[in-house]
Amino acid sequence: MVHPYHPLFGREFRVADYRHNWGEDRVYFHNPNGVLTSIPTGWTSLFGQDPFVAMAAGRSHFRVGDLVELARLIEGLKS
Repeated sequence: MVHPYHPLFGREFRVADYRHNWGEDRVYFHNPNGVLTSIPTGWTSLFGQDPFVAMAAGRSHFRVGDLVELARLIEGLKS
């Protein structure tokens, strides 16, 4: 399964590979068009629930660090 805000949410895929690339663990699968695709493991249900998400008990889908990084990226796009 894929993260609730990912366009492929609710779909299941067969894992083609699992690697540590670009500083994070990533899951590789073939998308609906047959193209090998990867997403961060944390966006999937493969390796258990993120501890933050479990503790938030549905009250928050985002970690503070992720939101701070997103704000930094948006500010960079504005300049």
